[in-house]
Amino acid sequence: MEKTYTEEELQAIQRVKEAREKILCEMSKVIVGQQDVIDEILTALFARGHALVVGVPGLAKTMIVRSLAELLDLEFKRIQFTPDLMPSDIIGTDIIEGDKSSGERKLRFIKGPIFCNILLADEINRTPPKTQSALLEAMQEYRVTAGGITYNLDLPFFVLATQNPIEMEGTYPLPEAQLDRFMFNVYIDYPGEDEEKRIIKLTTGDYQPVLNPLITKEEILFLQNVARKVPVSDHVINYATALVRATRPNEENSPKFVKDWVNWGAGVRATQFLILGAKIRTIMRGDYNVSCEDVRAVSYPVLRHRIIPNFNAEAEGIDSVTIIKKILETVKETPE
Repeated sequence: MEKTYTEEELQAIQRVKEAREKILCEMSKVIVGQQDVIDEILTALFARGHALVVGVPGLAKTMIVRSLAELLDLEFKRIQFTPDLMPSDIIGTDIIEGDKSSGERKLRFIKGPIFCNILLADEINRTPPKTQSALLEAMQEYRVTAGGITYNLDLPFFVLATQNPIEMEGTYPLPEAQLDRFMFNVYIDYPGEDEEKRIIKLTTGDYQPVLNPLITKEEILFLQNVARKVPVSDHVINYATALVRATRPNEENSPKFVKDWVNWGAGVRATQFLILGAKIRTIMRGDYNVSCEDVRAVSYPVLRHRIIPNFNAEAEGIDSVTIIKKILETVKETPE
């Protein structure tokens, strides 16, 4: 599919590539390795998506988010999710305020921490579903409702939630509807041996890195709009659609292992996020043509939390990552 870009759009695509390179360079001052993790978080941000970061404690999840907020010159707030957290602790609450001159009392809305550009929802699975759902409207509609009044959020708005995969006691698994709101499920693994040694050297000395803001809010909004204008050929759309449909056990043409191992497959939103993620990955490389390889590259973070294995799979030790790998091996590209 051919498209004629304006000079401004061509410069914006080049700006995305340069911004990614500068961000990775600046992040290396405080974060050792984890380039794929940072790339996936940036992809979700530029695609106007949200990300769920999964990893054991001590792998710098909060540090990555806080550092990104500094580099992107965005307002950052963090909420530590706990079992007693209430929706009003996230959205805000009305208080009664007296007017000294008239003696009248009126309600005034005090905004909660959700009114920011980057919100870190730390250990989101430690709070009950009622409080978790307070984020749903904000993540989808970029607004919140309190006391019957709707308040728009300042854009860009990006939710990055963290989840500890090893401590299940006292946690509330996120409902599938809320999981589906997250564009990416980003998995942070342990660092390699050499990286771990570098981390020890950096964090046990007196090194105090200074991060310099690289992109403004206005630039991010412009880049988000440009990213959506990147064309995608029918060939790539057909491939992304085939991948997602192959995850559904009730589809006639889905692989036998999917029918045997999967309880629920991915919905249409997964296909949308595969294409959006592929677009961002393309322009972050400074390219203009989205390929099936770009779709494959974002398939794990997009599909990891959208494929629900059944009891048979769990009994055999099969997880969603294994299923995604087999689907990528099974579904072939159609000729252009």
